[in-house]
Amino acid sequence: MNLKHYALLLMLILTGFFPLAHAERIKDIASIEGVRVNQLVGYGLVVGLDKSGDSSTSSPTSKQSLASMLKRFGVTLSPEDLKQLKAKNIATVAVQADLPAFSKPGMAIDVTVSSIGDAKSLRGGSLLMTPLKGADGETYAIAQGNLVVGGMAASGKDGSSVTVNNPSAGRISNGALVERVVPTSFSDSDTLVFNLHRADFTTANRMAEAINKLLGANTARPIDATSVRVNAPSDLAQKVMFASVVENVTLDMDEEPARVIVNSRTGTVVISNKVRVSPAAVSHGSLVVTIDENINVSQPNPLSQGQTAVTPQSNVKVKEEKNRMFAFKPGVSLDAIVNAVNEVGAAPSDLVAILEALKSAGALHAELIII
Repeated sequence: MNLKHYALLLMLILTGFFPLAHAERIKDIASIEGVRVNQLVGYGLVVGLDKSGDSSTSSPTSKQSLASMLKRFGVTLSPEDLKQLKAKNIATVAVQADLPAFSKPGMAIDVTVSSIGDAKSLRGGSLLMTPLKGADGETYAIAQGNLVVGGMAASGKDGSSVTVNNPSAGRISNGALVERVVPTSFSDSDTLVFNLHRADFTTANRMAEAINKLLGANTARPIDATSVRVNAPSDLAQKVMFASVVENVTLDMDEEPARVIVNSRTGTVVISNKVRVSPAAVSHGSLVVTIDENINVSQPNPLSQGQTAVTPQSNVKVKEEKNRMFAFKPGVSLDAIVNAVNEVGAAPSDLVAILEALKSAGALHAELIII
């Protein structure tokens, strides 16, 4: 298959010649192996703050960083000068960025700047030239620019203060220039490996079948539940066109496994469509116990030899709320479960207790996940 054939296939896919109903594109459910984002991090200084930077006592690193920067420009500070230095308009910060795949030198990327010391606010500050390094210790970008801070902090002399959002972190749009290319495995072999975002044997098999149906038999072969290996042209120009065609291939997604996910902190319950329940009867109610403590004072007669004493009096009341029993028929669906629980007025916490009891009884045919 030559370059013209790839272009024709891509045009047919994008113009809607192939049916796309109830299907997902490969580019939305998988990614090409080796084509990834790389994290960068750096350490720098923000200057130009309005006395809202690091304090000299709590953040001595700001002094050392400033002295190191001045030394590079020929200004040397003695230990006594460094000790007396009070520069509240600077702050030490950590700079982080994501380097997209195939980034070339000169391309601009966004950076996030966060205070390391006790700076009150980075509003109005400017980041000085900061190298951004990867996990291998090499410098891949240089960051510099004016910060945009969404938060604000204000305080009065009486100690009162108001803080909106987070003023100790900001962002610089296109604040770093790429200096080095990250090598990828895209051009190293004559195959492409597509990795699913969620491992599933059925989806991996359907992906390979969809690619083979469009591009010919034995073009794609599933490796495991996550990866599908696709034969690709060795020429880079044709490989780019080929990858564009493959990632626009559509396939019918398999339904997720039967799961019931419970958030124990918020009471949120999510039930997937494949959840089924065996025949079971459920009775759920609440037992309320109320204890009231009343303190009485026992006062003896004036001529008696008794003493004044405190006598507690407890009133215990037990009340059991009326509950209703409901039954699940064989193979009941998600809608029936929700409707049955809603009819008895069960709260989210009650629903969690019912689901856990059904799971323990073996009547809930689903994976119960508590987060």
